[in-house]
Amino acid sequence: MKNDNLKGQHRINEQIRAKEVRIVGDDMEPAVYPIAQALRMAEDRDVDLVEISPNAQPPVCKLIDYSKFLYQLKKRQKEQKAKQVKVDVKEIRFGPQTDDHDYNFKLKHAIGFLQDGDKVKAYVFFKGRSILFKEQGEVLLLRFANDLEEYGKVDQMPVLEGKRMTIFLSPKKGMATKKGNAAQTKSEKKVEKTETAE
Repeated sequence: MKNDNLKGQHRINEQIRAKEVRIVGDDMEPAVYPIAQALRMAEDRDVDLVEISPNAQPPVCKLIDYSKFLYQLKKRQKEQKAKQVKVDVKEIRFGPQTDDHDYNFKLKHAIGFLQDGDKVKAYVFFKGRSILFKEQGEVLLLRFANDLEEYGKVDQMPVLEGKRMTIFLSPKKGMATKKGNAAQTKSEKKVEKTETAE
């Protein structure tokens, strides 16, 4: 049932309108056949003739069981999705005259985010006349980027847009793996706890 959304995306057997098709497959040399012969070959093998590249000249087809073909397609899509790592963007807001205590508190958070593999968007918000301190805001963001040098790299230098001056940082390579490691150590700790409880 899960393959339903993929059904109808490919022409199979008699739905293929081309006069001739190129057949490819693991167990055969690619070659061009008249459609009648290609359909006969599929019938002889007790499989379907599936059009996998309709825009090619002639269209490319495969001799394969259609449900097996859909399953393989779904599996490939799933693998590609798994490879795409989801990256969150965490925001950190400063005022133009942020004190050291507040600055260090936010710096600590940013280090945690970068170690988790998340991106950091830090910005200074200028209220009313505080826009006069825009140089101060830029210095603050550059200091922030400098203090995070070990954990992240700057994607975009400070940019002033309206009342906000923003800087973007990405985790350094190797940081993102800590997310997985943290989950692992958590489960290991759980195991240790249960063992000691017994």
